[in-house]
Amino acid sequence: MEKRSRTGTLYLKKGMIKYFVAALSLCLVLTGCGGSNGENGTNKPGANNITSEGNTNKENTDTGAKNSDTDKGSGEKVTLELWGWSGKFQTDFTKLVISEFEKEHPNIKVKYTVDQGGTDKLTTLIAGGTPPDVAILDRFMVGQWAAKGSLESLQQFVDIDDEVSADDYYPGPWAEANYKDQLYALPMSTDNRAIYYNKTLMREAGLDPEKPPLTITELDSMAEKIFKKTANGSGYEQVGFIPWMNQTYLYTQSWNFGGEWMKGEELTPNDPQIVKALEWMVGYAKKYDMAKINKFNDVMGKTGINPFWTGKVGFVVDGNWILNDLTSNAKVKPTFEWGVAPMPSADGYPQTTWAGGHSWVMPKGAKHPKEAWELMKFIGGYKGTLLWAKRADAGNDISAMPAVNDEMKISDNPKLKVFVDLMPVAHYRPVTPVGQKLWDETFRVQDLALNGKGEPKKLLDEVKKNVDNELKKLESK
Repeated sequence: MEKRSRTGTLYLKKGMIKYFVAALSLCLVLTGCGGSNGENGTNKPGANNITSEGNTNKENTDTGAKNSDTDKGSGEKVTLELWGWSGKFQTDFTKLVISEFEKEHPNIKVKYTVDQGGTDKLTTLIAGGTPPDVAILDRFMVGQWAAKGSLESLQQFVDIDDEVSADDYYPGPWAEANYKDQLYALPMSTDNRAIYYNKTLMREAGLDPEKPPLTITELDSMAEKIFKKTANGSGYEQVGFIPWMNQTYLYTQSWNFGGEWMKGEELTPNDPQIVKALEWMVGYAKKYDMAKINKFNDVMGKTGINPFWTGKVGFVVDGNWILNDLTSNAKVKPTFEWGVAPMPSADGYPQTTWAGGHSWVMPKGAKHPKEAWELMKFIGGYKGTLLWAKRADAGNDISAMPAVNDEMKISDNPKLKVFVDLMPVAHYRPVTPVGQKLWDETFRVQDLALNGKGEPKKLLDEVKKNVDNELKKLESK
């Protein structure tokens, strides 16, 4: 069956969408942390304009996607449990989004349950057969949870529901919500990374402040001119760039070097370009002295603010969320000129980024799957996402839906526009049952390499061996 968007644009057939997502995964190479946004207090960081229909007749309660397009005003009342963050998110989301859903679905009541104990608690509830109907989950974890059978597949619903389409989301977040050609989540939020540059320090170093680096070679050259040692030479008064500061680490730099963490079904942490990225990072540790850089980082840590806002860092990779540090009542008041641009890439490779974020999932064993889907496609769709984006303190959040971002005109902010424009080409961490293992391993070997405790190639070969062994263990269960 073919679908049309709200604007009348013809959608691809379902099989073609799957082919597109799979092909795109190879090109983009997850999640999330994963970026997260300020909604859950971590200082970090949806789909169709719809009116949901939902009959809850007794005989249809447990039939999954069947008969989902029924009269929303008829049938017995159902109470859904939604598992979410506490604090201001709970208050605002309930008031702005959940209340509107309940108005359109008078037969469905949403009970908001505060996340207590994180994913460990949610895992326990699923194992015990008492999960919530809908929950927030870092999109980075969707593949892993789907692989272990902790999530309900949403494919049965989306296959027959014209109100949800891959076309409504950015390619990366949508692909990250799929595992083995099955949809397991609806993207909720997203974020990505770019380079912040200090124009004042650039000018003082004799550089053109209106020309940020486009390539790694240019970045290295410019950074070198900005490094300045303390009077006694024991440390740094200011630094040009540190390849492991803030959002600059191996995952980030691997894509700047054209590396791929997964090719087909195979994990490739020892991809030659990823090795080159780690070797480049180690080069900074050697050239600028790891001990002196650590001393500088210790001083920055005592300021209590992001190092870039101290005016002592020439270039840093960070997310769109740090723009929220600049609100009128914030303690961050930059006294220097600065800008934002796409991250520099290795010579011959395009500038890119990677995105993380959260999602809405249906835990395995949800008691009311049909009604849960109605809730998910509202809060994770165009209407719910737009309602949330319109909140007063949305700041510099990026929606996972281009249409919502367009409606909110967030690209009118030139600095935020840099991030929005990168979303169509954003990479995402591999969708794999061992995603967390791979993530942890990369930081382990990065630390070893930077401190001279192993060669990048051998360390990344070790990562490859470890994640492959972990996969075999899971597959044998």
